[in-house]
Amino acid sequence: MGAPWQIDTAQPLSAEADAAIHARIDDFDRTYSRFRDDSLVSTISRTPGTYRFPVDAPPLFELYRRLYDTTRGAMSPLVGRALEELGYDSTYSLRPSATRTRVPNWNEALSWNGSELTTLTPALLDIGAAGKGYLVDLVAEVLREHGVDTMTVDASGDILHRSKTPLRVALEHPLDVSTAIGVVTVQNQAICASAPNRRAWAGLHHILDAHTGLPTDRIIATWAVAATALEADGLATALFFAKPAELAAEFEFHYVRMFSSGRVEYSPDLNGELFTQGAGV
Repeated sequence: MGAPWQIDTAQPLSAEADAAIHARIDDFDRTYSRFRDDSLVSTISRTPGTYRFPVDAPPLFELYRRLYDTTRGAMSPLVGRALEELGYDSTYSLRPSATRTRVPNWNEALSWNGSELTTLTPALLDIGAAGKGYLVDLVAEVLREHGVDTMTVDASGDILHRSKTPLRVALEHPLDVSTAIGVVTVQNQAICASAPNRRAWAGLHHILDAHTGLPTDRIIATWAVAATALEADGLATALFFAKPAELAAEFEFHYVRMFSSGRVEYSPDLNGELFTQGAGV
């Protein structure tokens, strides 16, 4: 997934559980990664048509569609080609090309029937805005299948916590990673962060507005707390494009987001504290 993972459990994992986790991650990567030529996503990008996805696909595509609609098309899984053209490609060249392809609208490019995806035009999917969070949930399912109920699955900024003991999570300052802007407490919840500072190059970063095909610049960090890491991860990205109140009409979550001006917005009922100047909204 391109980032370190850490799994904390109340008891040591069995060899069978460890192998099952690695197999689950590999299956997910082989389906959804645009960074490997043998993935289903890469096959789709080369040949438009109808493709059957694994049984784990419906929650992911359904969440993306809801967030696409709520953000009025700004958050889209169709930004893969635009990311490649900006240099965030399968070889991590980080060298922008002169080509700029318009990000297609969902309805002109995709049709999803609950199990099969039909691409109507050539399309390179990028599910990075919610996919890592979803994989955290799927890994937690594997752990539960092996009898592990108390766990913290941390995929470098996407955390799922299942325990009777609360977990305090620091919110890393996007402009100074040695400090935090606050601390949030979660229990039997997920917290996911999104910020451009970890994947930035040549004045660019990986969080694209599908309307322009270019990186956003008004917000520099977001955090979302939700019941699942899938929702928390997707909402953390959606907070770059939509007002919290618009998202709150569709989802149950808590949030913090930091603007480029340094101003911070956060849920009035957030279970935590902020160390920087901000305003509850």
